[in-house]
Amino acid sequence: MSTALTVNPAEAKVLVQDTMNAGLVPLLKGSPGTSKSSIMARIAKENNLKLVDIRLAQIDEVELNGFPDLSGEKATYKQFDIFPTVGDEIPEGYSGWLLFFDELTSADKIKQGAAYKIILDRMVGQEKLHSKAFCTAAGNLLSDRAVVNNMSTAMQSRLVHINMGTDVNDWINWALHSGIDSRVISYLQYKPSHIHKFDPNHQEDTFACQRTWEFVSKIIKQWPDSIPASKAPLLAGTISHGVSAEFMAFCRLSDELVKFKDVVKDPENAPIPVNDAGSMYSTVGMLADNVTLENIEQVWPYIARIPTEFQLALIRRIYVTLPKIAKVKVVEDWVRSNKDSFR
Repeated sequence: MSTALTVNPAEAKVLVQDTMNAGLVPLLKGSPGTSKSSIMARIAKENNLKLVDIRLAQIDEVELNGFPDLSGEKATYKQFDIFPTVGDEIPEGYSGWLLFFDELTSADKIKQGAAYKIILDRMVGQEKLHSKAFCTAAGNLLSDRAVVNNMSTAMQSRLVHINMGTDVNDWINWALHSGIDSRVISYLQYKPSHIHKFDPNHQEDTFACQRTWEFVSKIIKQWPDSIPASKAPLLAGTISHGVSAEFMAFCRLSDELVKFKDVVKDPENAPIPVNDAGSMYSTVGMLADNVTLENIEQVWPYIARIPTEFQLALIRRIYVTLPKIAKVKVVEDWVRSNKDSFR
């Protein structure tokens, strides 16, 4: 796959929507765990479409064409109700359907062939697909060895192929809006390369990716103050042994750093980590979790003491969840003085 033709998740979402608007079928391709399914879910929500998730690799060909119906003078097919056809009522509260054929590239050629009629000809058995039903598809890359089968040229030429890579800043922006644990966000700001540590030849049970980092967030929310050392095997089984060991070390480090109550008490003298990016990103995370419109001016003397690059990371991080912070005078003054940093 050509790197020049790879887009990040935010760009991929726009291109999928463009393809749908043109009445064509997008195929979103990317490595395992890169949020392909999440992107389709967001598109469905934003367009008020009922998401119908069809795992093509796990479905029987009969389910795509329908069961033979011998009740009449001529045999025909009886369609499954998961596929909306002409005459079906649009579900209450929705504007239509998004038929998402996930794992398309993992399906064998027989199942891919059975899906042609729906995806390409918009026919389910002998019935036409509803005009308000949009077809989309996703799959893994052949280079990732993730149970991927070659597609026929007939299928290839009838889909719009969108190749998606990973982008840590795009994921962090999503994470800030989605309740992802602050320790995960801070760690990935410190170690952006760990957002997706996938090797097709890896020997471990799992690997770090957008999906598994979300799992980590759900797991560690049980221990908001400190992750017990006994939970190391749990995280190793989520993001791999090596990455989890570094993540837990990062979290232990944050336990030893200055607390927000100490910053509030004495912002002019509260300790600041020196020459340690990991500690600084952890401190930024601590501040982002606690700064409010009411206390930012009180703790600003402390923020003003940290290196400018981390001040920028902090302001950007707070702004995502608290945009009114931009109207606070100390922040307005800081933005004017550091406007070049935002370019």
